[in-house]
Amino acid sequence: MFQQILALVIIGFFLVRLFLQKRKKQIRANEFIFWLVFWCLAAILILSLKWIDKLVADLGFSGMGIEVLLYLGIAVLFYLIFRLRLKLEKIEKNITKIIREMAIKDK
Repeated sequence: MFQQILALVIIGFFLVRLFLQKRKKQIRANEFIFWLVFWCLAAILILSLKWIDKLVADLGFSGMGIEVLLYLGIAVLFYLIFRLRLKLEKIEKNITKIIREMAIKDK
C-alpha cells in the first residue's frame, strides 16, 4: 500500500509539473495531452493493481501485476526511444540537406 501511495505522489508531482509547463507554454497542446493521458493511465493502473494481479493469475502467469506493469513500461520506453531516434535521424538529414544547399548557394 505504501508503494502505491508513493507512486501516486510521484505521479501527482509530474502532473503538477506538466500543468506548469503548459501554463508557461513550454510544451505544445498535443504533447500536453499525450503526457496527461500517460500519467492518468499510470495512476489508474497503480490504483487497480489487485485487479491486474487477478488478471495475470487468471492468464496463467506466475508474476505479479506490478511486474507486468514494469515490463510494459520498459517496452513503452524502448518504443519511445526508437521513435525519438527516428526523429533525430530525420532532423540530421534535414540539417545536412540545408547545409549542402547553403554551401552550393554561397559558391
